[in-house]
Amino acid sequence: MKRSTLLALASVSLLALNTPAFAQSADMISFGVGYYDVLDNEGTVDLRVEYRPAIAVMDENLNPWIGAESTSDGSFWGGGGLLYNWEFSPNLYLVPSFGAGLYAQGGSDKDLGHVIEFRSQLELAYEFETTGQRIGAAFGHLSNASLDDQNPGTEVLNLYYHIPY
Repeated sequence: MKRSTLLALASVSLLALNTPAFAQSADMISFGVGYYDVLDNEGTVDLRVEYRPAIAVMDENLNPWIGAESTSDGSFWGGGGLLYNWEFSPNLYLVPSFGAGLYAQGGSDKDLGHVIEFRSQLELAYEFETTGQRIGAAFGHLSNASLDDQNPGTEVLNLYYHIPY
């Protein structure tokens, strides 16, 4: 039952990407640099690029994202999902996100156990009033959600730079 619930959630997330309503003022191109496997202190450099289109999904603050990340050890994850832009104070955003994607271990010692990996993340970002650009810090977790018997998961700490597009 656990697998079917996760697969249903992933399917709904992917279908939501086709919603035609627009709410945000601009699409965002996002670049990130961080530390992969931060809690095990055996990590490596994590590099990311994401596209966050200005498409509202059921709510003007709920938006899709698609992205890719790679580590200096050759691991790769590519996927997409949904994020929520919550402006809790002027120019300050809390952005929780969830997505599903495909993972390749590369030359890393970190075997996450499955080709399908889910990413959950929490970001705190500041938006510059004059340009709409954002800088942020994010903490995320990659896991296969027990699709496999082996599910060590990993945590990633990132700094983001978002550019309106």
